[in-house]
Amino acid sequence: MSLAYKNLDSKTRTHMAAELAIDQARGNLYVSPRLNDQGVRAWPALIEEAITTHDDAWLSAEIRNRNLLKTREERRNPKGGTTPVQVPVNAHETLAEGEFNRFYARGLCLRAIQEGNPNIVAYRARHSEHPRSESEAMVGRAFAPEALLNDLRSSVGVEPALGLPPGPNSGLSIRLP
Repeated sequence: MSLAYKNLDSKTRTHMAAELAIDQARGNLYVSPRLNDQGVRAWPALIEEAITTHDDAWLSAEIRNRNLLKTREERRNPKGGTTPVQVPVNAHETLAEGEFNRFYARGLCLRAIQEGNPNIVAYRARHSEHPRSESEAMVGRAFAPEALLNDLRSSVGVEPALGLPPGPNSGLSIRLP
């Protein structure tokens, strides 16, 4: 299920595309280890198309319909070594939502800076029957767009230091005040 992006419009998409270009120029575009060889090759164009004309639901469907994910992955054991396990059935949704939302947040931060907004605000972009307490604590919290943008740029593939978005499937995003 797609997130409801409150400020996803042509202005924000332009900034999202600029952020994608920065990652590509730096060789810093996140490519999930769950993508198969075909998925690795298709990913840059897919995320770009999603950013310019679609959303995370479209991206998720493309990943699934094109069979771009591995079926198995290695999971680390607590006492060392690894065990082969099946890739989660919702991996396409988690990847699409997480990366699209990350570029949306980066683009919106850039837009807020350009428009002189001193803050952006976290909100619940998808209903959750049982929201995590960490996620609920973020709802309504204001962030300086410069700090969040720098955090998101420097934490590719890992959870950002400021905790937004707060991990996979949180259902949170940001909006202009």
